[in-house]
Amino acid sequence: MPRPISLNDDGLQAVMDAARPLQPRDRDRFLKAVAQAITALPEGVGPGSIHRAIASVWRQHYDAPDLRAESRSRAY
Repeated sequence: MPRPISLNDDGLQAVMDAARPLQPRDRDRFLKAVAQAITALPEGVGPGSIHRAIASVWRQHYDAPDLRAESRSRAY
């Protein structure tokens, strides 16, 4: 069983804010990966370590929208 982590309100808010732009189907995997990254940090839990944990897994879970000109709607 995974070891539980303890986050203060600011830490939890940072993690949830990072998860918000993700597709709903990707959020659970992202949150689990961030929790694993936080528990793997040797220096303990603090604002900097939470940010590093988020940054270390962000690109693996973020699917950027396609903003090329040909994929845009012609309604504009």
